[in-house]
Amino acid sequence: MNQQKIAVLGAGSWGTALAQVLAENGHSVTLWGNNEAQIAEIKEHHTNTRYLPDLVLSSSIQAETDLDKAIADTDAILFVVPTKAMREVAKNVAARLTHRPQIIHASKGLEQHTHTRISEVLAQEIPETKRQEIIVLSGPSHAEEVSRRDITTITAASTNEQAAAYVQKLFMNDYFRIYTNPDVIGVETGAALKNIIAIGAGALVGLGFGDDAKAAIMTRGLAEISRLGVAMGADPLTFIGLSGVGDLIVTCTSVHSRNWRAGHLLGQNHSLDEVLENMGMVVEGVATTKAAKELAEELQVEMPITETIYQVLYERKDIQVALKEIMLRDGKIENEFSIED
Repeated sequence: MNQQKIAVLGAGSWGTALAQVLAENGHSVTLWGNNEAQIAEIKEHHTNTRYLPDLVLSSSIQAETDLDKAIADTDAILFVVPTKAMREVAKNVAARLTHRPQIIHASKGLEQHTHTRISEVLAQEIPETKRQEIIVLSGPSHAEEVSRRDITTITAASTNEQAAAYVQKLFMNDYFRIYTNPDVIGVETGAALKNIIAIGAGALVGLGFGDDAKAAIMTRGLAEISRLGVAMGADPLTFIGLSGVGDLIVTCTSVHSRNWRAGHLLGQNHSLDEVLENMGMVVEGVATTKAAKELAEELQVEMPITETIYQVLYERKDIQVALKEIMLRDGKIENEFSIED
């Protein structure tokens, strides 16, 4: 693939790791962020110690706080900012675009209040006259592991097959493998909702439970994710792939996961405020829990695990009481795929 000019918007751990992959693949990369000290560090030392302290960035990566300079004449713009900031950043990008780049995002969440998927936010804020396709980059991945070139496989999702293949070629190398998928709804839904289940998985470990409990919440959590995703229009097969069970496994079993770590602290009797202060970074699953609960009610999809985690996070319900209540729910048929669990 010929060298492409890419702007990566968001200099957190995942944006930094993806910028490194692109640079190692020979592309011209500009990493944009709004923290002047952080961007200065990347420019001067080729490090981003707050997020990836062990990574020395490629000297070819440029860093900018000036959005105009970052996105000028780009072939593609990769959004890797928190969900709550996505709409504002997209508006700012649209106001500055004078050409039509490909739009990629690698964030995971649902917008609060609107329950909108991220690709929909981007489509609403960046008109077709100012962009080409929108592609979702998602799957089981930790920035810490990608940055040390661990083997990783994720998905590029777009309704446009050529656009998904373009992103596949951008990122593919001997440690970072990309598959394509036309099911944007399923890929984004799996990516967002697995963070909720990861909070619950971390909480169970924090409470002292073992592998049986972990298997239970992951398996039944996947059933919830699938039900809501299908109600939104997703292909059910997506949820047994990388963006479903794959992302769920990696997020529910690793200390690299902020959502798992947040749940672990909750299980050890820390308050939500203490947890969020301790993390120092966005825990997407907290906001996604609220959005998913509201969306499930709107679509009449029963999601008992999500409801329970919502009660712990937002209603301050005692976590031991919440766990006992969900375990004592009426018995169900395991394989009945319907809106009732």
